[in-house]
Amino acid sequence: MRSIDLSAASWRKSSYSNQDGGACVEVSDDFAAIVPVRDSKVPRGPVLVFRTAGWASFVSAVRGGQLGD
Repeated sequence: MRSIDLSAASWRKSSYSNQDGGACVEVSDDFAAIVPVRDSKVPRGPVLVFRTAGWASFVSAVRGGQLGD
């Protein structure tokens, strides 16, 4: 996989993150074909990068309760 420059990415807390600082997932909407995802508690840590369609499928499964507890 090629390297992706995320240095100028703007990040927003996912609507599924806990407002008390628990499950803090941030995503960037700055890219057309990918969705970078990171842990807001470790902003300089690793970033997972999903293709847009894959991320949309994951979010749809979460919303639909299709993932196990």
